[in-house]
Amino acid sequence: MNERFERFEKQDLQVALDNLRNGKVILYPTDTIWGLGCDALNPDAIEKIYTLKGRDRNKSMLILLENENQLLSYVKEVPEVAYQLIEFSDRPMTIVYEGAKNLPENLLAADGSIGIRIVRDPFCQELIRRFRRPIVSTSANLSGEPSPEHFDEISEKLKDEVDYIVNYGQQRSEKRAPSIIMKLDASGKFEFIRK
Repeated sequence: MNERFERFEKQDLQVALDNLRNGKVILYPTDTIWGLGCDALNPDAIEKIYTLKGRDRNKSMLILLENENQLLSYVKEVPEVAYQLIEFSDRPMTIVYEGAKNLPENLLAADGSIGIRIVRDPFCQELIRRFRRPIVSTSANLSGEPSPEHFDEISEKLKDEVDYIVNYGQQRSEKRAPSIIMKLDASGKFEFIRK
């Protein structure tokens, strides 16, 4: 990586970080598809994403964490099997946990659960590590439209309305798919919602 690109990437990261800290919405690449994100502890920022997407308020959104050590900050009880699933999954995996805590109500499902993914994308990991808070992630599409498999498929309307578009990852040409989603109860029993 040449020095100019490295400096640019740090600036990109810093601007994304500043936007998150100021309650803004960013458009950013994840370890799956492009997402809309904001500070997961800011109910007003979360509300902006619902409005931007035209998303039903009854449909919860997920959060991204840098590593599994942060899970107990946001979930009352993490079954041991969750750590094994995260470690051994060869694809990005979102796990829906019962008993969310320390998160705004407008982010949670009606039953109080929350979907969480531990990210592997280096940009996302560094963004969350520096932010020191979870980030909301929801597919970068208007509600009812298909999820974009790469940057060029994201609606221009959405691009115009977000506060910041991350530069990193825009040139990726490979198609990416959404994560596996599985629901896990406190006993460790799990079921797939999306494979």
